[in-house]
Amino acid sequence: MNIINKFSSAFWSTDIWLPPNTTWADIAPGSRPDVVYADYRDLIWPIPLAAVVMLVRYTLERFWISPVGKSLGIRSSRPKKAANVPTLEAAYAKSSRLDHKWLAPLSKQADMTERQIERWWRLRRAQDKPSTLVKFCENTWRCIYYLYSFIFGVIVLWDKPWFWDVKSCWYGYPHQSVSGDIWWYYMISMSFYWSLTGTQFFDVKRKDFWQMFIHHMVTLLLMSLSWVCNLHRVGSLVLVVHDCADIFLEAAKLTKYANYQKVCDAIFAIFTVVWIVTRLGFYPRIIYSSSVEAPRILPMFPAYYIFNTLLLMLLVLHVIWTYMILKIVVDSLQKGLMSGDIRSSDSEDLTDSSGNVRVANGSTRSKSKSGSAAAVAGTGTGTTGGATQRKVNNHTADGATTATK
Repeated sequence: MNIINKFSSAFWSTDIWLPPNTTWADIAPGSRPDVVYADYRDLIWPIPLAAVVMLVRYTLERFWISPVGKSLGIRSSRPKKAANVPTLEAAYAKSSRLDHKWLAPLSKQADMTERQIERWWRLRRAQDKPSTLVKFCENTWRCIYYLYSFIFGVIVLWDKPWFWDVKSCWYGYPHQSVSGDIWWYYMISMSFYWSLTGTQFFDVKRKDFWQMFIHHMVTLLLMSLSWVCNLHRVGSLVLVVHDCADIFLEAAKLTKYANYQKVCDAIFAIFTVVWIVTRLGFYPRIIYSSSVEAPRILPMFPAYYIFNTLLLMLLVLHVIWTYMILKIVVDSLQKGLMSGDIRSSDSEDLTDSSGNVRVANGSTRSKSKSGSAAAVAGTGTGTTGGATQRKVNNHTADGATTATK
């Protein structure tokens, strides 16, 4: 127990996390009658709130979003199930991709021809794919949340001086009060990212699955540290900046699933502009303030470098996602429509981006329908994220600190 206490004391050293001549007692709740400090114990609230968020999501998807999707003619049916062949199931459990070196031994063990095994494998992979309706429901839910979060964030921050002047994040630090609306904005945002972290393993699988998982965890880490260190001002700015683009990303995807191609193209164009402006414009402005302006106003401390490093990690993800978005834009200009889901795994799409149907032996046969390209899907944010969910990413809001997210 003494070892744990010593480690905790060393980890939470005021020499690391707080400005010089400041102690944890100085920013403890109730230490000053004129300042309402953030309470680290409040960080437990987003976890039970995440269960509420998941319940709200389930209710909306089951009783509203799904019926709307069906009324739009979105398919809810799944492909035909593959026959239960224990030998093939065991091989499939090891890898969903068929290695053609396995064909000969599997053919002997299962007493099937190689062609039959290839057909079984295609059916089995298709069986794991979520239906278009499931993907529509997921994206609609995220679109609703990001729209709410952005609007709520703007309302909360509208009368805050740091919303209009980033340097106000540093004036008077760390003796800055947490208002009730900022408390709710933080707690609800963190609960959403906790819910994403859990449901990501059951939602539609994307190519950037681990990028988004890291994104969510870094977001939660930044938000938690910014809360503990009373850096909620810059944290709230990062949150609202990251939510904006995710609204259009999710809207573009859900209109793609609903077969409104022209609407999808228009929304995706808006998303691309908003993404670049917010993620590569406003967000770097916040990083500039934390990196250049803050040292002119405050004495620096070691945690500052931790926060800025995490913020820069998120910026790197944004650059990667921007490259992916621009690839979609270029591809759409060449083909005349949004094509390919850059975040979907190969097992999700039965067609490639040029409209060809893949055959097991590697050859392709043309598919006549021009709209056969896989759904647009993004990069998240969430964001954030995220192109993204926030968060892009999804996106994504992303934590805080020195600027968060």
